[in-house]
Amino acid sequence: MKNLGKYIKYGLAVVLVTGCDTQQLHDLNINPQALNQVNLNFIFTSAELGIASNGSTGDNRYIDWRTNIGMCAYAIQHLANAGGGIAPGDKYTVNSETNAAPFEFTYNDQLKNVAEILKQSGPGGFAEGKYVNMRNAARIIRAFSFARLTDFYGNVPYSEANKGIEGIFFPKYDSQEAIYTDLLKELDEAASALSTSNPDEGFAAADFIYKGDIAKWKKWGYSLMLRLAMRISNVDAGKAATYVTKAAAGGVFASNADNVWVAMADGPSEWVNQNGISRAFDPGDGGQPTYLSATLVNHLKGTNQGVATDDDPRLMIISGGIGSENVITDPVKQKGMPNGYDQAMLDKLEGKTVDVSKTYSRINTKMLQDSDPYMIMNYGEVELLLAEAIERKIGTGISGTAKSHYEAGVKASMQMFTPYDASLTVSDAAVATYLTTYPYGTAKPALEMIGEQLWVNKFFNWWEAWNDWRRTGFPKLTPTNYPGNVTNGTIPVRLRYPTNEVAGNPNYQTGATLPDEFTTKVWWDK
Repeated sequence: MKNLGKYIKYGLAVVLVTGCDTQQLHDLNINPQALNQVNLNFIFTSAELGIASNGSTGDNRYIDWRTNIGMCAYAIQHLANAGGGIAPGDKYTVNSETNAAPFEFTYNDQLKNVAEILKQSGPGGFAEGKYVNMRNAARIIRAFSFARLTDFYGNVPYSEANKGIEGIFFPKYDSQEAIYTDLLKELDEAASALSTSNPDEGFAAADFIYKGDIAKWKKWGYSLMLRLAMRISNVDAGKAATYVTKAAAGGVFASNADNVWVAMADGPSEWVNQNGISRAFDPGDGGQPTYLSATLVNHLKGTNQGVATDDDPRLMIISGGIGSENVITDPVKQKGMPNGYDQAMLDKLEGKTVDVSKTYSRINTKMLQDSDPYMIMNYGEVELLLAEAIERKIGTGISGTAKSHYEAGVKASMQMFTPYDASLTVSDAAVATYLTTYPYGTAKPALEMIGEQLWVNKFFNWWEAWNDWRRTGFPKLTPTNYPGNVTNGTIPVRLRYPTNEVAGNPNYQTGATLPDEFTTKVWWDK
């Protein structure tokens, strides 16, 4: 620290004695022998890995372990936790790393990489006009990443974010409404600008998701537009309708072949290229418990819990059974752990000392391999959103009926698991039986059925399941009320800002979503 003080002291002296202007100081800070042209293909690949929690900032478990799992999977009652690991979402407690992880990792990883791509491929950049498709694909990734950030926190730095090179070290906060307005515009422009006639410059080789398939990138742009438009539909019906119509006209996902998967691998090390969700659950690594919530298991077991004939076919895809030896795989015997219980409470509930490892269903290990691909967005969600849009009369130009889109969404959601393991299949006949058992708009109100299916669809993508639940109110979850919780027994509806942002950015007090509590709703959450 003494040496650092000396350098700061003399650094200030140089400024005072020489009277350098801003440009001169900037020039002094440039190494003339350094590489000043970066490989945009490498940076784009890093940005793609970043949206799968696996970018250049280090630990590929961190954001999934702390936030996707620790808060979201428990808050929306896909998982339950009686002790061990990180689980503020199960008992509505505070974990500072859970709050900070999305903010710090997203700005410092994929958004930083995307900012460099947009700078160098834009006006005045060394790659201006050469990387047109990569530039517009990067804009889609940017929209995806900023949507995730603002959905977690509400107002966040947007228009001035990642502009430290321009001297903006304390960016202002933009309202969530303004951010969504610009994100939808960005998606509209980016999807329209993607074209096979644009120069490639290595885009296909750099693209881990679609291998440069422009038609699929356009579909993702319009599918993401549909998601964001529906997200604001309760607070800005007009804008939602405009962009639902644009998305339908532009062309959204048409099958599971369009799903957004980021490829993972076993190597080169535990910290690079491996699936962060799998690593968070690895007993020798993250060590997060893998017990399924009673809410989810009971939903998948259907109306009659005592028979398997009315079960959701995903029950024994998501569940790997009970126990590690002589595993119980009988669907009827699957049992989820209740949320909001610790070991003593479970013992009292069950009337005995509970061995949780032999009592409750766990996540199927076939979906927890380090080399498993990472799901970002899928066709099933898109079909369910189209069903909702028709049901609520949001937008125009959507062919088919709400029922046909709902049934296509359920089928796609049930048949999308084979990239994890080829054995995780659901037959057309099993899908048809389920849809007959629970007919659309009859078993329950249509919008409730759509909301419940969106909820199940987002297994592993728990932050998005949390968003859907906050927006739709479905499924109808029963909150927990663990002693000492910080929400007075209500399910959290946003994250708190990182403490260093609260203390360090002077724009926080005037621009952030306040009060900074788990119970303060974001703009679209009405």
